[in-house]
Amino acid sequence: MHRSPNCGARRNGATPDIIVLHYTAMPDWTAARDWLCNEDAEVSAHYLISPQGEVVQLVDEDKRAWHAGAGAWGGVEDVNSRSIGIELSNDGASPFSAPLMDALETLLPDIMARWSVPPERVIGHSDLAPGRKVDPGPRFDWARLARGGMAIAVDPPDARTVDLPAFLSDLATAGYTASTDPDVLLPALRLRHRQGHEGPIDGWDCAIAAQLAARFPVALEARTS
Repeated sequence: MHRSPNCGARRNGATPDIIVLHYTAMPDWTAARDWLCNEDAEVSAHYLISPQGEVVQLVDEDKRAWHAGAGAWGGVEDVNSRSIGIELSNDGASPFSAPLMDALETLLPDIMARWSVPPERVIGHSDLAPGRKVDPGPRFDWARLARGGMAIAVDPPDARTVDLPAFLSDLATAGYTASTDPDVLLPALRLRHRQGHEGPIDGWDCAIAAQLAARFPVALEARTS
């Protein structure tokens, strides 16, 4: 284990019930590991997974790692106090390696079981900080995790009429509370649930948001500082 000093106690007696996936945006995973363990960086995560599938623990799970930054998920604003952060070695533009994905699929179920984290609370950095963060990015295979019960996916049967207020309300119900700007939320939704799609909002975006809200509403827990 490589110990990172960039952590502390979880605030207000919180325990983790969210898992946040990131990418390192660095070509060398050992350099990323060293940076996450450098006190000058003021950033860390609980785990780092290398392209070869090596899992390195940087912070104990009961500690508050500094990985999420500003953002929110549902009613949670101090996401660091309520989450486990996992950094995936990837430059943001390349496919994620098979050994890395295999290791992630081994690690996730254990964390989810240990802390009773449901699949709908396995999220990307881009979900909790839309517009500010895009990781784990457009090349991450969310569908693969969903097939294994380690994330969620929806498949609406039909497009809906475009209704921007309903779209925003549905996304907030599904957990996207960090922004109310449709120009910020639409790319965040597509990064996660409609990768590769561009252009203005359409009926499929509205159908995806509505199905997320209906099937996976995120409770608006009391906000923390």
